[in-house]
Amino acid sequence: MEESNSGPCDIVVLPVPFEMTTSWGEGTEKGPAACIKASSQVELYDPLLPDDLPCGLSIHTAEAWGSEAGTLLEQLDSIRDYAAKWLDGDQFPVVLGGEHGILPPLMQAASSHPEIEGDLSGLTLVQVDAHADLRDDLGGERFSHGTAVRRALDAVVGKVVQIGTRALSRDEAAFAEDDARVETWFARDFMGVCDGEAGWAALMDRIDSIEGPVWLTFDVDGLDGSLVPDTGTPVPGGLSHWGAVEILERLFASGAEVIGADVNEIVPGEDRLTQFNAALIATKIMAAHIASHG
Repeated sequence: MEESNSGPCDIVVLPVPFEMTTSWGEGTEKGPAACIKASSQVELYDPLLPDDLPCGLSIHTAEAWGSEAGTLLEQLDSIRDYAAKWLDGDQFPVVLGGEHGILPPLMQAASSHPEIEGDLSGLTLVQVDAHADLRDDLGGERFSHGTAVRRALDAVVGKVVQIGTRALSRDEAAFAEDDARVETWFARDFMGVCDGEAGWAALMDRIDSIEGPVWLTFDVDGLDGSLVPDTGTPVPGGLSHWGAVEILERLFASGAEVIGADVNEIVPGEDRLTQFNAALIATKIMAAHIASHG
């Protein structure tokens, strides 16, 4: 991920060190840089590919987003504008965050992608996350990290497939139950001690069936809290590393056209575990993308 040539590229890494609405653990503004630094220790071999990464392609790390705007909404608009120039379909964007509040402006930027053509109703958002992020507000703020998916649906995203959910409010559960656009795969249903194996098989079948344009949003707290102890709200009972790898490989091998991805809520820790696991996820996304277009 440290390649930074300025010419045409096949994959672009977009660091977005945004942090304005964190509600517990802080430090997401330092996450993208820490993830990029940790990526220097990630092995470039991936069994999906015939050669080591970048496998003959060009990976460009863009200059990090930054804004001096004085309000939250102005900052979010700045993220939209920053990302939009990389969402023209000429390269595959991997956005590193930053709190999950980056998602709504990324969806606005994605509306200009040639696979979308201004109509987000045809887009499926695949969300790996411990949290539903379906609150209408969090602490009175409607554009919080805890409302990111609700605001994406307000932007007329057509469908969200939530994977690994295990921490949500009663209001979020009711909203998900009532809104046909929301499909939730609770972690307990495919990782539980009783029906985990059957639930996992059903989840894999569902991922295989996804078609059309997809945006992947991967909150690192979707992983088990032991793997990302420094993220803002680590939650037990989450995905293992290999479970996450299988989900990513199946998604990119499905009938879907993944037009971009973000890996968010990266908070660096002194033990380097959180940022390294985030770098592993980002690298696997790139490898799966390359393999799906090989």
